[in-house]
Amino acid sequence: MGSMVNVAVDAMGGDNAPEEIVKGAVDAVKTNDNVKVCLVGKQDAVKAELDKYEYPSDRMEIVNAAEVIDMGEPPVMAIRKKRDSSIVVALNLVKDGKCDAFVSAGSTGAVLAGGQLLVGRIKGVERPPLAPLIPTAKGVSLLVDCGANVDARPTQLVQFAKMGSAYMEYAMGVKAPKVALLNIGTEEEKGNALVKETYPLLSQGVDINFTGFIEARDIPEGGADVIVCDAFAGNVALKMYEGVAKVLLSKIKGVMMSSLKTKIGALLIKDSLKGTLKEFDATQYGGAPLLGLKGLVVKTHGSAKATEVKNAVIQCITFKEQDVNGKIKQYLDL
Repeated sequence: MGSMVNVAVDAMGGDNAPEEIVKGAVDAVKTNDNVKVCLVGKQDAVKAELDKYEYPSDRMEIVNAAEVIDMGEPPVMAIRKKRDSSIVVALNLVKDGKCDAFVSAGSTGAVLAGGQLLVGRIKGVERPPLAPLIPTAKGVSLLVDCGANVDARPTQLVQFAKMGSAYMEYAMGVKAPKVALLNIGTEEEKGNALVKETYPLLSQGVDINFTGFIEARDIPEGGADVIVCDAFAGNVALKMYEGVAKVLLSKIKGVMMSSLKTKIGALLIKDSLKGTLKEFDATQYGGAPLLGLKGLVVKTHGSAKATEVKNAVIQCITFKEQDVNGKIKQYLDL
C-alpha cells in the first residue's frame, strides 16, 4: 500500500455540480484505499450530497468555500477577486502543500490562470500545456497542448514534447513514447512557420523519440503516443474528435433500433460492442493535467459526471506515486 494521496476537488465546478462531483469523489475513495479527498465548496450544499452515501469518513473532508467562479467570468480577475471561491481555495491547498492535486470541472480559464498564479510553474517551464489522453485504436495518446497556449513558440512546443514524454512513460507506462508534431502533411516543406521552426528543434533532441509530422487523420489509428501542437490546433482537433465520436455512437444506436432484425442483431453483439465503445469513451481516462506546475492540476470536461470525476481523482495517485513532476524536471534538464 502506497502513501496517502490528498486530492482537492472543486465540488461546485461544472454543469453537474455538486451532485455528480460528490458522487465521483465518493466512488474514488471507495475504489482506492490510497486517496483522501477534500471536497471544496459551499459546505451545506456539499454535505447534503455527501449524506446520501456511505463512505470512509476518515478519507473524505469538506472544506468550505462561499463563492463560485462562473464560466463566463474573466479568469484572472475572478481568481484575484473571488478569493473564497472553490477554485481558489482548492488551489491554495495545493500551493500550501496540504493537498497533492486539484481536480475541477469548472471554468477552464480560471483553472488555467489559477494554476499558474497560485500553484506556480516549475522553474524553467515556459508555458504549462493542457494535456488530455485521447482513445485510439492502439490504446491512448496524449494531446499536448489542447487549450492553454494558443500562441506558442517553437521552444515551448519542444518543452511540451518533453513533458508529454515524461507523462506517457511514467504515468502511463509507455516505454520510449513516440512523439509527433501535428501538421497538415508529413513532408518537411509543409505547414506554417511554427511547425517548420519546431521540426528541426525536435529532430535534434536526443532525449525524446521524435518520429516526425502526423496528420490529424492518423491520430485515431494511434500513429503517435504524444501529439504536440499549439492549443488552437489541439483544441480544434480534440473537439472534432469528440464530436465525430458522439455522432457515430448516435448513428450506430439508431441503426440497431431501426427494425426487429437489427434489434435481434444488437442483442447478440451487445456485450462485445459495449466493451469496444467503452475503450473509446474519453471519460474512462480521467481529466487533462496541466503539465509543468509545482503541483498537479487536472481539468475535466465541464459536463463531467461521476465516472470522469472518479477517474480524474484516481489519475492523481499515479501522478504522485510515479513522481511525474520529478521526471519532467529530468526531461527538461532543470
